[in-house]
Amino acid sequence: MKDEELNEIMNRVLSATKGPWVSWVEGRDYDSGDSFIMTGIEKGQDIWNNSRGEDIYLSGATIADQDFIAHARQDIPKLLSYISELKQQLEKKK
Repeated sequence: MKDEELNEIMNRVLSATKGPWVSWVEGRDYDSGDSFIMTGIEKGQDIWNNSRGEDIYLSGATIADQDFIAHARQDIPKLLSYISELKQQLEKKK
């Protein structure tokens, strides 16, 4: 993968709503309401604090789709960081 492609992915990450994102599924994570992705809240924070972002509601998404999308907000930056580390290691070996 070219650096340009990795930069494009990182730009999309940086442009997205602040993370982390958490998938909340009615009947699995709480008793009533809609399923949604909660944004901008750190683990252990009060979900009603002012730093929380807007909730994301997905029409027609399966629970697996919603979980995937929510986790992607954290997973993609981790993968990009790992790729960067691997590329640096390869460059050192040259």
